[in-house]
Amino acid sequence: MSDLAIGSIALFGMVGLIYAGMHVAIALVLCSFLGVLAMKGSAALAGRMLALAATESIESYVFGVVPLFVLMGFVVSQANIGRDAFDVANRMLGQIKGGLGIATVGANAIFAAITGISIASAAVFTRVAVPEMLRHGYTKRFAYGIVAGSSVLGMLIPPSLLLILYGILTEQSVGDLFLAGVVPGIILAIAFGIGVYFMARSWPTFAGSGISEEVTPLSTGAMISKSLPIMLLIALVLGGIYGGFFTPTEAGGVGALGAILIGFARRTLPTSKIWRVLTDTGQVTAAICFLIIAASMYSRMLSLSGLPEYLSSAVAASDVGYWGVILAYVALILAMGTLLDSSSILLIVIPLFLPIMKTLGIDPIWFGIVTVLAVEVGLLTPPFGLSVYVIKGTSPDRALKLGEIFIGALPFAAIMLVVLALILAFPVLATGLLGR
Repeated sequence: MSDLAIGSIALFGMVGLIYAGMHVAIALVLCSFLGVLAMKGSAALAGRMLALAATESIESYVFGVVPLFVLMGFVVSQANIGRDAFDVANRMLGQIKGGLGIATVGANAIFAAITGISIASAAVFTRVAVPEMLRHGYTKRFAYGIVAGSSVLGMLIPPSLLLILYGILTEQSVGDLFLAGVVPGIILAIAFGIGVYFMARSWPTFAGSGISEEVTPLSTGAMISKSLPIMLLIALVLGGIYGGFFTPTEAGGVGALGAILIGFARRTLPTSKIWRVLTDTGQVTAAICFLIIAASMYSRMLSLSGLPEYLSSAVAASDVGYWGVILAYVALILAMGTLLDSSSILLIVIPLFLPIMKTLGIDPIWFGIVTVLAVEVGLLTPPFGLSVYVIKGTSPDRALKLGEIFIGALPFAAIMLVVLALILAFPVLATGLLGR
């Protein structure tokens, strides 16, 4: 049997194991080992090759950006900075029809700029924003749908954990990816806000017929007090990166330290929360490490089989064209998003499709933004929808059904597809700030 056939069998076997319920990382490692074993005929050689892949995948200095930004995200979440962002946004937007919902979107966008983790946004605003929206006449599905939809901003607006992961997998500049995510992230946030406004005005059966708005009373001093820490963190992290003062890895460390100091200064980060922050950071980092190691093994097995090169040549010789490949790729990601989490999708598709995109001359930075945006849709779609499950687990409403959250999130998934179409049609929206 040829190496190409072995690689194909390993690929389809891995997909089958995942859909059968096996953990993604274990399926990747198992199929990678068996694939190399079948190609080389030596278990010892297969073990050494995969061990080398495991070491090289996470020993890089660049990888340090992952635990540092995860730590900063959890510190910000525990220090009640999300609540402050919501209070400020509500004070500024509360008088508009659907203002509380728009404020939730705005607060999520601000929160995303200092966390990069959609799970943290979903958990925070489920407890902060949903009770307020329900109290003002929003339907349950609309309130939870707003939180679910806007929580995905954390995966696009820098510092995004998915963009970091993409940068590590493709060896692209994390700083360039962050800069490329700014305009699409702002466009998506604005589109969500406009969508909330029109749903609140024109779709009372979905949004709530008795929506009332009430601005949170905040003095000028309170506004400054609540917004200053947020602005300082954003300026510290993103300003440090784009100003050339820090590398993204160093910015993660500085941002985490800044968040801790702000939490201590405001007395919103007691020592009882520190242990939870550290354990949560360790758990997320360990899970990401395991996935990256498995993906590195999988990538090496595919390269050894020659499958990516074969597919690249086949696509170049076919008549499907540029748009045929791009649309098929996006459709595949959307389909995978119904059953897999965001990181797993990236780890599976990037090693296989990146060589094809290079053959077509596609900008890898733009390709990363398209990939992350398409992957984000999966956070809202059944049956997996990770953000929806986080909201369900965080909500104090035990009678809340998953179906209600999914229904509420569907309009936001549709808005994301519209924004994705814009980025596909006008790549300059993602690459313009890079001068490409």
